[in-house]
This record gives sequence, C-alpha cells and structure tokens, in this order.
Amino acid sequence: MKIIAGNWKMNGSRATLTAMMGALSEVKTENKVILCVPFTMIDTESSNNVQIGAQDISSHARGAYTGEVSGAMLAEIGTKYVIVGHSERRMYHDETNDIVREKAKMALENGITPIICVGETMEEKRAGKTLDIIEAGVRESVPEDVDGDIIIAYEPRWAIGAGVTPTAEEIATAHKVIADTLSYMGLDGTPILYGASINSENVADIVAIKNVYGVLVGGASLKIDEFVSIINNAN
Repeated sequence: MKIIAGNWKMNGSRATLTAMMGALSEVKTENKVILCVPFTMIDTESSNNVQIGAQDISSHARGAYTGEVSGAMLAEIGTKYVIVGHSERRMYHDETNDIVREKAKMALENGITPIICVGETMEEKRAGKTLDIIEAGVRESVPEDVDGDIIIAYEPRWAIGAGVTPTAEEIATAHKVIADTLSYMGLDGTPILYGASINSENVADIVAIKNVYGVLVGGASLKIDEFVSIINNAN
C-alpha cells in the first residue's frame, strides 16, 4: 500500500473540497489517500477513500498563543494526520528541527499521526551537505520514544514549486539515508514519502523507487482530474 497525501497549502475552498471528495469517492484504490487542507476545512467528514488532515499544529498544549491551534483542538474535530516542518514553515516561519520535534510530539500525544518533513535547500545541496541535512533532520525532528505512528516526507526544498524533479538515483539515495536513520532509531517500517513536483506523469516511476512508500503532492492535489490521475497511476 502506498500513501498519497495532498497539501493544499493556503488554497481552495469548502466548495472545492466538496467537489474533490465527490470525485475521489469514485476512485478505486487500495492506497491510503490523505488531504491536508486549511484549518477552516478540517471539519469536513472523512470518507472511506480519503482522510482529512491539517497542515500545522502548535507546539504548545494550550495558553496565550494567539492564532495557534492545539493538538487537542485538532483531535476534537477528528483530525488523524498533520504535516509538521514543511519547507515553507521552515523557510517563512523559521521553524527548526527542535520546533518540529515538539510539534510532532504534540500530535502524537493527541493521537494524530505527524507527517514530518525534512529536506535540503539549494545552497546546502551545492555545498554537498544533502545527506547530512537529511540525516540530522530525521534524528532531530522525530521525538524520542515514539508512541504511535509517524510518517516522514523527504522534500528536496530546491525542487518544490520549481517544476524540477531530482533523478531517481538522488531520490533513492536520500530515501535510503532516511530509512537507515529510522532503523538506527528503532523505527523500521516507518513510511517515507517523496514530495516535490509530483504529477501524474512521474508518480509511477517515483513510487517504484526503493524505500519510497508514497508521495506528498502540492499544487497538483488541488486539480481534481490531475489528483485522480496521480492516485490511479500510483497503483
């Protein structure tokens, strides 16, 4: 089974989501489909085919943190998955591995599966630091003594939104480092997703790469026909 996760970022509407859920209800797949949508849409009821997830979670349990949403609040409306440490959160909100770890911990404490994102920038790639950044991202972003399920998503940050896809060898190497690091941490079998410039044409080749358990899809997950094709082609 593969995991096909969509990240709508700050896009879409309730009407868009209703249309998407209707289309996905007709899709025949054994893969797990997750849609991570803005907070205003998370209360949409999940279906047999699709689980609704969030795009962020507070690292705090409660308190005077204006604008943040706690794990308990997400759990109260039935949220099962949440993205933490997405490259845009790291870039625009200065989220570090330490912050991401606290958010992942908060998700787990509330019975929510965190999708923990790691990946290198173009500057880090050019400096030959890709594998070091990825390994550190996993070691430092995953909570100790994990009690519950987690998912890791490898995002080569230099490829996101650029229409550029790393080579199969680059993806395989990165995913092996992640798998080996997780194994060392006692987390064998943790699903590892690939996420950057996924489309219906490249998804089949990408999910066929060793240690790739699925994909984290950005803009393409907002387009009904394209997202359905991605799910079908990932079969």
